[in-house]
Amino acid sequence: MKTISVKREGRRWYVVLSCDGVPAQTLPATGAVAGIDMGVASLVTTSDGRHLANPRHLATSADRLAEAQRDLTRKKRGSKRRRKAVVRVAALHAKVRRQRLDSAHKAALALVMVHEDLRIANMTRSASGTLEAPGRNVAAKSGLNRSILDAGWGVFLTVLAHKAESAGRELIAVNPANTSRTCSRCGHCAQENRVTQAEFACVACGHTAHADVNAAINILRAGLALRQAAGAA
Repeated sequence: MKTISVKREGRRWYVVLSCDGVPAQTLPATGAVAGIDMGVASLVTTSDGRHLANPRHLATSADRLAEAQRDLTRKKRGSKRRRKAVVRVAALHAKVRRQRLDSAHKAALALVMVHEDLRIANMTRSASGTLEAPGRNVAAKSGLNRSILDAGWGVFLTVLAHKAESAGRELIAVNPANTSRTCSRCGHCAQENRVTQAEFACVACGHTAHADVNAAINILRAGLALRQAAGAA
């Protein structure tokens, strides 16, 4: 045992243990490889065409959270009722975090592979900008930020990395630039290839596919190239 810490979330108490020498539960080698594309409509899309649903836990609890927040603002500061309202809001947020973590564990159990090296903090940076340089499409960008955070990409990728290490699997992060615009068949890259959020149609060779599946195939190829280059070095 390395460390033991105790934390409180609302009315719940947790003991967090950190240990050394925990045996890894490695899995037998299969030779199988796959790439994954992170998204909002689907949490994960794999290069072999599987889609893992985005549970949208925050969106599901939005009405109850909004009601709890409104109730909190009406309470007098320092009062017993306000303290109860604070506990209620914290409990709802904690429930969303637990649901998101549980979903990430379940999804990661079946996915240990190549993924996008996403800079989530940059992607969800404030859309409003500054007084000198105001943001553009603020409402749309803010909505996308909420969707990305609700999807729990950061939580999922952290859990996925832990699962990969425990199972003895190799996890490779690749630069996602242009993976959604490049044709997985002919390699032509153009913004016009991405017809809609879900539809990909190459303007060069005519290849059509689900846009996220096409991106996942490109991510897989980039990961395999990185692995090959590392092995040759």
